Amino acid sequence: MITQTSGLAKLRRYISILGTLSVGIALLIPLHVLADPSPEPLANVAGSNQAALLSAEFLETNDAVIGVISIDNGSVFDLENPKENKWLFRLANTTHATTRPDEIRHQLLFKTGDRFSSRVLAESERILRGNRYLHEVTITPVRFEDGVVDVDVHTADTWSLVPKLNFSRKGGVNDTAIGLKEINLFGTGMQVALAYESDVDRDSTIIKIVDHHLGKSWYGLDVVYGDNSDGHTRILNLGRPFYSLETNLAGGLSYLDNDQIKSLYDHGELYGEYRQRAKSYEVFGGWSGGLASGWTRRYTTGLGYDEHQFASVDGSVAPASIVSEDRLFVYSFFGIELMQDKYEKGTNYDQIGRTEDRYLGTRVAARLGYASTSLGSDRNAWLVNAGAQTAFGTSKHSTLFLTANVGARWESDGLRNLLARMGAKYYKRQSKGRLFYASLDATYGQDLDIDNRVLLGGDNGLRGYPYRYLGGSKSALLTLEQRFFTDWYPFRLFRIGGAVFFDAGRTWGPSPAGSENPGLLKDIGFGLRIGNSRSGQGNMIHIDLAFPLDGDDSIDQVQFLIETRKSF
Repeated sequence: MITQTSGLAKLRRYISILGTLSVGIALLIPLHVLADPSPEPLANVAGSNQAALLSAEFLETNDAVIGVISIDNGSVFDLENPKENKWLFRLANTTHATTRPDEIRHQLLFKTGDRFSSRVLAESERILRGNRYLHEVTITPVRFEDGVVDVDVHTADTWSLVPKLNFSRKGGVNDTAIGLKEINLFGTGMQVALAYESDVDRDSTIIKIVDHHLGKSWYGLDVVYGDNSDGHTRILNLGRPFYSLETNLAGGLSYLDNDQIKSLYDHGELYGEYRQRAKSYEVFGGWSGGLASGWTRRYTTGLGYDEHQFASVDGSVAPASIVSEDRLFVYSFFGIELMQDKYEKGTNYDQIGRTEDRYLGTRVAARLGYASTSLGSDRNAWLVNAGAQTAFGTSKHSTLFLTANVGARWESDGLRNLLARMGAKYYKRQSKGRLFYASLDATYGQDLDIDNRVLLGGDNGLRGYPYRYLGGSKSALLTLEQRFFTDWYPFRLFRIGGAVFFDAGRTWGPSPAGSENPGLLKDIGFGLRIGNSRSGQGNMIHIDLAFPLDGDDSIDQVQFLIETRKSF
């Protein structure tokens, strides 16, 4: 018994000593380790440190150099997304030629070994998004070590083989088109198209070839051949543009040969026709010092040829003056452009569910040319063109865009063909799905050439009235729209939106037909917007009902409009 009691006493002492030691050890261990002994906090710290290392501010401050550039060129549908991993979408990806990695890589403004610049990455994104065969582009630094940062370039294609089956109706006039277009031939970015188009003016068979990057360069080619019911169209453009804010050299040439019958409308009715033959050539070169203190200044100079010939059409009434309106200018010119580097990315402004690169900077451009009889012109004349734009606000709240453009000739008898346009666009973000939009456009003309008449009607903004309803030398148009954007994404193909709108506009100046000017015209209406971000067309279908509030009894009280446009 004594032995057992002594043994129990020893056991109690051992337990007491172990407890004391446990408390002591516990006091020496940090409380946050006792609370969660897993290594997750260390991983979180490492992740946050890596995120800090990949911030643009850190990389630029520490003169990081670009290392590996990985190209992730996705197809039309993302099969890692369960909503798109369907048999039809898999089939579409299989039959689609994905954009080649080299086609994406050579459009980047940076390469391995260059100093990291977030501005250059952002501009490269904008250049890639400007291609209609891509609908999603992100460029992201993903890894930083020993002063070297690796970059991932992710893109997603649009469906590039586009059957052209278009029908549009606006201002009471129907247009149709049928054809086939491939905007990313074999994944090279090259465009080829064959189409038959019919509108109120003519029927046309058109062949078009476009390659903006000949031989993986920045030289582009644009060729259009049109065989029309009333003549023909020939267009050729070849050159190297100012493709970025840092581009130093540009140059190229252009050619146009267009023969067609032009129609004269008054109050939506055809009252005369004339034939116009236009031929022009231009060759230019340009230089820029690149981007400095947030601005780019560009200079261009070149030579041009511009000829317009007019003639009456048998059996048609037209102003007698057209037979004396021929003009020929052979000229030299000099131009200057000043452009601010200021862009923002936004969504649901003029598109539905797509990233929009919105220019919020200031741009001013002017060009002065001189046509001389010693060079072959039919008269001496100064040729003036100038434009400016600026913006106020931010994409998150409200933005105001202002534009102005003017063109004119100064001849021996004074100012001729003066055409000035001024515009304002206002966007007010109300919520993710609602946006208020307003625009005001004004046009002023003086001694205009016959082919530069100012027109207003259902085809260009006054949606409740007939096609080419009003004509004159001056105009004004106000548009108010309440825009609605939804998350509805039928078949993972279409984006759906809508609008309620009000238009008001008028023209001033004499009508060639001598009709009375009705003054201010107004309309209200509503419509559906259907965007297709998967198609290389990039167009948005507009389906509108517009109700005229003014005008005479000859105007239908309901105007039905359906058309494809580039924006909302």
